[in-house]
Parts: sequence; C-alpha cells; structure tokens
Amino acid sequence: MSESKNKIDFKMLDYERVGGDFVAFKLEDGALVKVKVDLDRVGIALNHKNPDGTPHYAINTSVKISIIPNDRKFSVEKNLKDKQAPPPPSQMFS
Repeated sequence: MSESKNKIDFKMLDYERVGGDFVAFKLEDGALVKVKVDLDRVGIALNHKNPDGTPHYAINTSVKISIIPNDRKFSVEKNLKDKQAPPPPSQMFS
C-alpha cells in the first residue's frame, strides 16, 4: 500500500465572515461577556468523502472571550523598573 493512500489531501478554502463579529451576553451582575469565533484554516478533502458521500472538511477554529465589568474598570501592576536608557559605553583613547 502506498503512503499517499494513507493520507487525505486537502485544498485550502478562503472564507468570509457572515453576520456580526461576536455574540454578547449580559450577566446578572451587569458584566458583558463577548465571544468571538474565528476560522484559522479551512480545507476540503480532495481524495476522501464522508461515508454518506458528502464532502469532508478540516476546520481549525479559535475562540476569543472578552469580559467587560459593569463598572468598566480594571487594574494593572505598576512597572517599578527605571526605564531610562543606559549611558553610552565610555571610550578609551591611547
């Protein structure tokens, strides 16, 4: 059996978003949860079909979740390191 018979070959498909970028949910405490699903890569099999004869797809997705508190406030740690540029190296002359 040849190695290529053990592999499914795919053609990458372009896609476009239909509808809104995200779904939003308002929680009981007033916070807003936004969920965005993206397609990372989509392909259709060239040498394989599903058992019922329909096309076989490979789809990679990613999910982004954002939570917006009711008071719309957040905190970050202060960076206490001094961000001044270091002095240039001293030069020696002979």
